[in-house]
Amino acid sequence: MSGFASTPRKRIRLTPEVRREQILDEAAHLILAEGLHAVSMERLAREIGISKGLVYNYFPTRDALLTALLSREQSELRDRGMASALQAESFADLIRQTTRLYLEQTLDRGALIAALLSDPSVALLMEADNRADRDRTVRYFVRAARREYGLPLPVAITGIEMVSAVTDRAGRLVGDGQLDVESATEMCVALITGGLAALRRNLGS
Repeated sequence: MSGFASTPRKRIRLTPEVRREQILDEAAHLILAEGLHAVSMERLAREIGISKGLVYNYFPTRDALLTALLSREQSELRDRGMASALQAESFADLIRQTTRLYLEQTLDRGALIAALLSDPSVALLMEADNRADRDRTVRYFVRAARREYGLPLPVAITGIEMVSAVTDRAGRLVGDGQLDVESATEMCVALITGGLAALRRNLGS
């Protein structure tokens, strides 16, 4: 028998920020692996190895947890999109970089975001934030389109609203495996820049 007493393993205490991210990461993993129905406070606690009460300390309800997860995913996409926009050297490059990022995110995390948005409670809680985020995005691209093509404000707003549908549709095609990211990106660039240029020509005729 050894003369040295075994020392108990010291439990590592995570900071609140790290613990919160750990819970969200596990929720995302469960949704992608088994679907939205797999997420419960009890299941998360069991998978992580913490008490259910600790999960509730961070997220008072399941809806609050799912909403926080969706907000995190969308915030990451928004932040990366802004970084790409700031690096763009032309309007076409702006469309190319932000579209590619959106399509890559759709391919990588689209199933997670779609699952979260399929929950009526989560969609309702995020409705105001999503509307505000979309309005900010539209305003940014409207300003860029006006600088590039000299379009009147009402025309620029309508044009950007309409060509945004091109990117949304491309995201669905990429997600379904019908298009790869690069092909879809270049098609979006051609359709969006070509469409806005045609608007300018029509106004000048």
